[in-house]
Amino acid sequence: MNELAKILDKAVYAFLALNFFWGLYCVIMMWRRLRQLSFRNDKQQTEYVNGLMQHLQAGQFDAAAEMSADDSRGLPQLAAVAIKYRGIGYDPMRQMVSELLQRDVLGELDYRSNWIATVIKSGPLLGLFGTVLGMMAAFGRIGTGEKINATQIADDISIALICTAMGLLTAIPFNFLLASLTIRSRRMQDALGSGLVRVLDFFKGHKV
Repeated sequence: MNELAKILDKAVYAFLALNFFWGLYCVIMMWRRLRQLSFRNDKQQTEYVNGLMQHLQAGQFDAAAEMSADDSRGLPQLAAVAIKYRGIGYDPMRQMVSELLQRDVLGELDYRSNWIATVIKSGPLLGLFGTVLGMMAAFGRIGTGEKINATQIADDISIALICTAMGLLTAIPFNFLLASLTIRSRRMQDALGSGLVRVLDFFKGHKV
């Protein structure tokens, strides 16, 4: 049992490292996705929406579509879809845009944030598992009844504490990172929603 605990304890280090790097990867990917979808500031989005509305109100749908087609940000992509399918009617078009918003824009953000939350929960649990294994190894050594060097017990206990520390070092910073990304995501969604409402309201009030 003592040898098994030592082997598993080494494996815990590997799982803690994998957990950390997977969480870091998800943080980077979510941050990049938010940056790709968002306007740099409210002024930039307002300028885009005002320019788009000028084309729409003038009936220049091709120019409006061209203005949005090559833009990878969320609002222009959804606006391009609304313009392209404007002939199917307001309600079907709105349904289509809403589905695209949930699937293509918000879906990946939810996927990444859920994984980051899982990493945050898993870090302390893996650390606790390593701690238990380390303590099992220490008490197993004591339980043999042989004369034990204090440094050997200290080594087993230090492994247990290192696992705990690694788990917490994963959970604490990722918790703050997730909170920051969540706030940024909500701001992006609010800004995207307000701009999209203006575009959809135009098609609601105008037959094209």
